Amino acid sequence: MKILANDGIDQAGKDLLEQASHQVVTTKVPQDQLHQELPGYDGIVVRSATKVRTDLIDACPNLRFIARAGVGMDNIDVEYARSKGIAVINTPAASSIAVAELVFAHMLSLCRFLPLAHREMPSRGAAEFNALKASYAAGTELFGKTLGIVGFGHIGQEVARIAHGFRMKILVHDLVFEQQPELAQSSISQHKVEVLGLEALLRQSHYLTLHLPGLREPLITAERIAMMPYGACIVNCSRGGLVDESALLTALNSRHLRYAGLDVFANEPNPLQDLLKHPGVSSTPHTGASTLEAQERIGIEMAQRIIEAFQA
Repeated sequence: MKILANDGIDQAGKDLLEQASHQVVTTKVPQDQLHQELPGYDGIVVRSATKVRTDLIDACPNLRFIARAGVGMDNIDVEYARSKGIAVINTPAASSIAVAELVFAHMLSLCRFLPLAHREMPSRGAAEFNALKASYAAGTELFGKTLGIVGFGHIGQEVARIAHGFRMKILVHDLVFEQQPELAQSSISQHKVEVLGLEALLRQSHYLTLHLPGLREPLITAERIAMMPYGACIVNCSRGGLVDESALLTALNSRHLRYAGLDVFANEPNPLQDLLKHPGVSSTPHTGASTLEAQERIGIEMAQRIIEAFQA
């Protein structure tokens, strides 16, 4: 097959596909030109940047598969593609460690004022060392705090494993537990967590981390933020639209929320400037899966799944 890896693919994955006699093209095609270029391909590999919507699918009658190098597939019209007989593939496990580690990078950075220190030490550290030391003296620890995890798939489970190392109390919420109670019992036993409804979880969580696909409306609204303990922290390394950013900013300004760690934003690639500049925010540019190790795992898993799906 001729495959367009429009958002790139790790060399290890590319090598596997080529060893299986597939041709892999990594030249980036702009979104507005895909209608002309993609009909010449049998499959496309995307990350989060390239969108594969119904109109593009209709323009490519020979398309055999759409592969998402990652977990969430909200940039693909999945059901429509499958209704056309197109295979839709993703890599749900490969990026879990990378995203989970970034969650803790944000939490640790915030509770010890690292974003502020990184901004202020170069300009003020030499002349005002003791003043800065005093201003950062009210750091907090993760040890013993309550962590709420909303969405308990591969990434949420990896977050829980790390949290045990900090001896945190771990609360989880996932809609699938309401539909399949036996999975809730399995998670309680295997991961040593407490399963709660969303509002009960919010009321107890010093730290909240989200691991869900994109939704039509924000899950974390002003009303739900108000349920959280005073001085709590929200971390979102999942999808920007899950959090009402105006409500988040209001809560940060009022100090109801002390911190927010954000890897994703509602208006990517043009995030709200007031959030980026806020002293209580640690921000990264949607790099949750952007480690060398994760990209290699994603590339290999993606190649293996494509090869298995289309073996002669």
